[in-house]
Amino acid sequence: MVLIDRDNCTLFVIDVQGKLLPAVESPEQTLSNTLALVEVAQRLEIPIAYSEQYPQGLGATEASLLALLDGKAERFEKQSFSCVSEAPINRILKQWERKQVVLAGMETHVCVLQTVLELSEMGFQVFVVEDAVSSRKQQDKVLALQRMQQHNVTLVTKEMVLFEWLKRADHPQFKEISRTFIR
Repeated sequence: MVLIDRDNCTLFVIDVQGKLLPAVESPEQTLSNTLALVEVAQRLEIPIAYSEQYPQGLGATEASLLALLDGKAERFEKQSFSCVSEAPINRILKQWERKQVVLAGMETHVCVLQTVLELSEMGFQVFVVEDAVSSRKQQDKVLALQRMQQHNVTLVTKEMVLFEWLKRADHPQFKEISRTFIR
């Protein structure tokens, strides 16, 4: 697998919804790292899509994340567990014409897993941000990540993504991004 290329990737944020977030393991880490990915992607003009699984029951995207995304990213409501089973998401993927997808969200073993496997099958290079995905049970997350790797999906961390997006220490935004988001 190659490095993540900010000019050839998108960021997907899957189902980080207010009612579900408190139920997953490490909700603070998942949210904090997802917020950082979104903020940096916006600064670097990387297209972002986010989904909400059955928002009538699970609620809207978590408030602080929604404040960043609302009006600045493509929003999709879905009933399917996989994002790419929904026609509007497939249309935006074709429109963006990018071959890499970086993913964060919940739950790792359901919506993230099914989305990742379908994206991989469609020929995308898929990068799952391990410290920005979560499930209610640790074992579900661990097994989902193992399964993803069996299907040529690359596991990365938030810092790996940010450094690959920046590529160089002399990037005009390196100092600010590293000071703010890399700890």
